Amino acid sequence: MSRKVYPTDVTDEEWAFAVPYLTLMREDAPQRLHALRDLFDAVRWMAKAGCPWRMLPGDFPAWTAVEQQAKRWMEAGCFEAMVHDLRMVLRRLHERHEQPSAVVLDGRTLQSSPESGARAGYDGYKRKKGSKVHMAVDTLGSLLALVVTPANEQERAQVAALSEQVQEVTGENVDLAYVDQGYTGKKAASAAAAHGIELEVVKLAEAKRGFVLLPRRWVVERFFAWMARFRRLSRDYERLPTTLAGLHWLAFACLLLGNLFKINP
Repeated sequence: MSRKVYPTDVTDEEWAFAVPYLTLMREDAPQRLHALRDLFDAVRWMAKAGCPWRMLPGDFPAWTAVEQQAKRWMEAGCFEAMVHDLRMVLRRLHERHEQPSAVVLDGRTLQSSPESGARAGYDGYKRKKGSKVHMAVDTLGSLLALVVTPANEQERAQVAALSEQVQEVTGENVDLAYVDQGYTGKKAASAAAAHGIELEVVKLAEAKRGFVLLPRRWVVERFFAWMARFRRLSRDYERLPTTLAGLHWLAFACLLLGNLFKINP
């Protein structure tokens, strides 16, 4: 029996690209009860709509099966691997080198929920209690690295972890990172330099009025806006930080899949 078609469902072209990353065992394995494509569609719908697992529409596979498969994909790094390969393909289509030489670092604070409250911290600048997602994106806005901490953790303290991840996925190709004033200080600069990266602080004009578009740094702000379109990422609804990180990789994989087939139909 065919199910309802949702706007978030993967297209045939997108599925052809994604399925090798998501196949952790044979498609015809005897223990498989649900089609992989239906499971992937359900996970995409949940991330976009923002509903709890138990509230998935009834024409998707059982919510327990969807949740279990999503966590298997996250633990195996399937979405992360898909994002990195899509990023390189899209950079080539934009006539860029496959690996970036410059990145942008920043953090996004998410309000806590009853599920995540036990590990939440208070961000005095944003006046929020929750989690902070520290990210590195390339100059086109593609996600390279991600670290989740309580919101009271400083951005500069995550430079070493982000720099290490960035150099690992780009083959030590990055030599410059644009950051805001939250990353100032010798410790942050030394942490980046230890991985061959120079930090360049993009400062806000002292006599500003209203919104100011900062050179280079607007790219990461646009990335935050992209993530905000996925309602599951509007707050921290996850019990585990690894799940919150995995959903960011999933959301960006969905965005890049759509972009790839818009540019190259």
